[in-house]
Amino acid sequence: MSNRRIVIVEDETDMSELIAMRLTREHYEVSVCNDGSDALETILDNPPDLVVMDRMLPGISGAEITARLRANRSTARLPIIMLTALGEESDIVVGLQVGADDYMTKPFSMSVLVARIAALLRRSETNQTDLADILSIGPIEINTARHRVRVDGHDTALTLTEFRLLSAIVRAKGRVLQRDQLIDSAMGSDAIVTDRTIDVHMTSLRKKLRTARKYIKTVRGVGYKLAEDETLD
Repeated sequence: MSNRRIVIVEDETDMSELIAMRLTREHYEVSVCNDGSDALETILDNPPDLVVMDRMLPGISGAEITARLRANRSTARLPIIMLTALGEESDIVVGLQVGADDYMTKPFSMSVLVARIAALLRRSETNQTDLADILSIGPIEINTARHRVRVDGHDTALTLTEFRLLSAIVRAKGRVLQRDQLIDSAMGSDAIVTDRTIDVHMTSLRKKLRTARKYIKTVRGVGYKLAEDETLD
């Protein structure tokens, strides 16, 4: 039995009702918002455990809502799955760049959506039970127990996926992590994503790390690794 709360943000009534019915059958507590402004207010007022967000909405778009949620401390790491009728890679990249943890292109299988939601919630739960409390490298400090990242002493808001990517790279202590290993670490072995998805998340992560971005090195054609002190610029 799950008592996890999910907010569905979808302006197509038929679609939102279908998703709500299925998630209710899966024992989730479900709320539906058909308007972007209402959704933003609802989520900020009482953050749920996960949001299913349509990208194309009247008024405030799903991408804009996601960006605003990421900028707010109380919702910065809120798990978000973005739905889009746009199947071009550039459209998917936009959704990931503004902070979505996962995406699905319409039309989609309801069973696959349920599986993606369960996987994302499991990742969120895992973050509460990481073995090490503090991981650090240079100016980067990761508190896994509090799900908090500080760079040069300043709090840095990361998405759930970005947090897990950074933690995996720091834990590897200089070992090269291939993209499929990072997918397993950050998104779960049951995630259906491409190497490009990881690259987009890594680009966003590096941007948020500011000058500390140099601690994450790209190994071309393979993956990513933690930089050694002597290799820093």
